[in-house]
Amino acid sequence: MKVLVIGSGGRCHAIVETLSKSPQVDKIFCAPGNAGIAALAECVAIKETAVESLLDFAKSNNIELTVVGPEVALEAGVVDLFKANGLRIFGPTKSAARIETSKQFAKDLMKKHDVPTAAYATFEDFDAALAYVKAGSLPTVLKYDGLAAGKGVVIAETLEQAEEALRDMLLDSKFGKGKVVIEEYLEGPEFSLLCFVNGHNVYPMPVSQDHKRAYDGDKGPNTGGMGAYTALPFITDEDLEYAMSNIMRRTASAMVEEGCPFCGVLYGGLMKTKNGIKVIEFNARFGDPETEVVLPRMTSDICQVFCNVADGKSPTITWDDQATLGIVLASKGYPGSYEKGYVIEGVENVDGSVYHMGTALKDGKYVTSGGRVMIVVCKAPTLREAQQKAAAEVAKIKCDNLFHRNDIGDKAFKF
Repeated sequence: MKVLVIGSGGRCHAIVETLSKSPQVDKIFCAPGNAGIAALAECVAIKETAVESLLDFAKSNNIELTVVGPEVALEAGVVDLFKANGLRIFGPTKSAARIETSKQFAKDLMKKHDVPTAAYATFEDFDAALAYVKAGSLPTVLKYDGLAAGKGVVIAETLEQAEEALRDMLLDSKFGKGKVVIEEYLEGPEFSLLCFVNGHNVYPMPVSQDHKRAYDGDKGPNTGGMGAYTALPFITDEDLEYAMSNIMRRTASAMVEEGCPFCGVLYGGLMKTKNGIKVIEFNARFGDPETEVVLPRMTSDICQVFCNVADGKSPTITWDDQATLGIVLASKGYPGSYEKGYVIEGVENVDGSVYHMGTALKDGKYVTSGGRVMIVVCKAPTLREAQQKAAAEVAKIKCDNLFHRNDIGDKAFKF
């Protein structure tokens, strides 16, 4: 089978690596791919949003399965176009992807179908939004309605922070022209529950936890994710069953009822509050960096899983019982401005998985080319062992312009 993966980051590197283990897969293409993915797949210079070009490539190369990585490709309608042309593609339609691409759509859906989430209100007008914040309590959560590369959420602890964020989103159109959803602030440990979904059918993956803040101790600005791990001791079997029944299955059925059935990976960004588990956000695709720690635990054939879910059949999905932990190495200055082109050495010495996020090849050497550059993932029988192993392996990578967090997974040991 020839397979096309759409995307370029660490998430797609993990997808490509897992697909490469399938006995059904002869050839993998990745559009546009990256320097790390190039070792496993043929990279094709087509942007994720160039949907017509992607379709032409899939047709001319007899692609039998396409897997969509990033949300921008979903919003561009790549799934709709491929399906209209009779091609098998794994991912939700543009209409179903609104559960991620529009925060308002997601909140309204949850309210209508009684999916537990934070109280909220939506605004287009700056003055009205600011008045709402002033009348409420702090901290409060401000979310840009559309896509913002994981950076459109601000937890405002002061009125000044709230006003600045609202100015960015509503007056200065920092992420584009759009609305703002203002939510009640919830407290508790966050976790990610990714599920394969087709219509009413929902199949969970191992739960994981992302670390969004840039620096140790959850300090600094929000990022696209600085590390993740699986094997969460604070999420019980009862918690998981509650989340599956009241959130993931209920949401999948709600999408069917609303006329936009979901097919692909539904990502639940959830929080265990003192009042029960609630939804922080939904994504319409594999998470990043969660994918890089979840997929290494899959023991079944992911190509078959993708095909079965896309074809509306029941997949057989199995996982090992190991713990995984991944540490992201990012360019100094990220998520703000940063320099590129720094040589990275020692990657070949790492005993674990290294998924490339923002690298390039120059004169036969890897160099930095993005904010998040790579993630080192290690697996072990216990989370503590995985954490210690990942820290030791990260130390083998040498680069003058990288930083990383030293406390990925620490939250698990507080319970």
